[in-house]
Amino acid sequence: MSSDSIIDANEKERREPSNENKIGTPVTPEAKDVQPAGPPPPPNGGLTAWLQVAGGFMIFFNTWGLINTFAVFQTYYESGALFTQSSSNISWIGSIQCFLLQLTGIVAGPIYDRGYLRLLLLTGSIMVVLGYMMLSLCHEYWQALLAQAICVGLGSGLLFTPTVSLLPTWFSSHIGLAVGIASSGSSLGGVIYPIVLYRLIGPIGFPWAVRTLAFIALGTFVIPVIVMKQRIKPPKPRAVIDRSAFTDLPYMSFAIAVLIVFIGNSVLIFYISYYPINKGFTNSSLGFYMAAIFNAASIFGRIAPNAVSDRIGVFNTFVPMALILSITMFCMLGVTNTAGMVVEAIVTGFFSGVIVALPPVCFAMLTQNKALIGTRIGQGFAIGGLGLLIGGPSAGAILGTNDPLNWTGLWVYGGVAVAVAGFMLIGVRLMKTGPKLIVKA
Repeated sequence: MSSDSIIDANEKERREPSNENKIGTPVTPEAKDVQPAGPPPPPNGGLTAWLQVAGGFMIFFNTWGLINTFAVFQTYYESGALFTQSSSNISWIGSIQCFLLQLTGIVAGPIYDRGYLRLLLLTGSIMVVLGYMMLSLCHEYWQALLAQAICVGLGSGLLFTPTVSLLPTWFSSHIGLAVGIASSGSSLGGVIYPIVLYRLIGPIGFPWAVRTLAFIALGTFVIPVIVMKQRIKPPKPRAVIDRSAFTDLPYMSFAIAVLIVFIGNSVLIFYISYYPINKGFTNSSLGFYMAAIFNAASIFGRIAPNAVSDRIGVFNTFVPMALILSITMFCMLGVTNTAGMVVEAIVTGFFSGVIVALPPVCFAMLTQNKALIGTRIGQGFAIGGLGLLIGGPSAGAILGTNDPLNWTGLWVYGGVAVAVAGFMLIGVRLMKTGPKLIVKA
């Protein structure tokens, strides 16, 4: 063989891929297609991970925190100072706002899964601020419905689902505590925003009081936009709807349980301030502050049970908390004075805090494929959000418009809804772990 032939043969060998690996084992086509088993495990701590919690805290502060302020809006709208509508019609504003926060997850979840976290944060923040700026210009019921219910609701949904989808990707054993701390932002928002709104309505009027809320939101939205960072995204775009979820019995049962428990919890969110004022248990000033007391207590209800859930399991924590909340709502029927009302606001606020803080952790636990976590959580909260849409107006219809208002029917309705959800949660736990009592679930 000539030297030129030898050179050509060596050159061809260098250019063509070898069929053997470094140890001489043939490389099959199937082996070439093998992908890594999955994303690396969550860091479960560190500066970057806890910055995500700080960003999530501010998202909750400006989404659920503003929703928790609706008791003050409800009471103000009931006075007829801005427009005249029934309790049920007024409740539609808060109910649609809550519902869209959840429903928008159907769109926000898949967008998040595709890696567009920053776009969601910017768009959602702008819509929330714009909605409250527009609310400050409203004088009619339909205008408030468009600004507060639809614009703010959609913006909140673009923020909420990505946040609760992001946190489980940064934590494993501390996920309950991380989500609990982040969700406590809604409680702090539910303390600050009602006080700011109530204290400013008198001196500067409703329009500038609402604009003040918008400016606070604008300033605090800067933090999540800067610090929040997506850690995991799927290698290819996924469907907007995960159809396999509809055949996942534990997942669907839990989503329906969330729907029902939100019906009961919305009774508290909407009427915790109006109830003591209408019944004469408190004066109007203290009645407005009931929303702040309720939300202050829920700070502890979001952090402590979530921290406990990391040790004993999310469903082992959620079930008793929901059943106790049901009992405390029935106890509203026994309130006869200011002291009793304050105690009820504190106790129901604590257990109500669990209702928002634990579902994201439960949905994450029920999602085996973590690359689908945004889609699954978005779907789950969209189903659960129907409870928020139903809860306020149905409670207002039960309450009625003629004095005396049907407060007994209202609290029984809320208490029964939460109790039914609690028993459904027991069923979900049994599906996951069986009848064993001493097991983390």
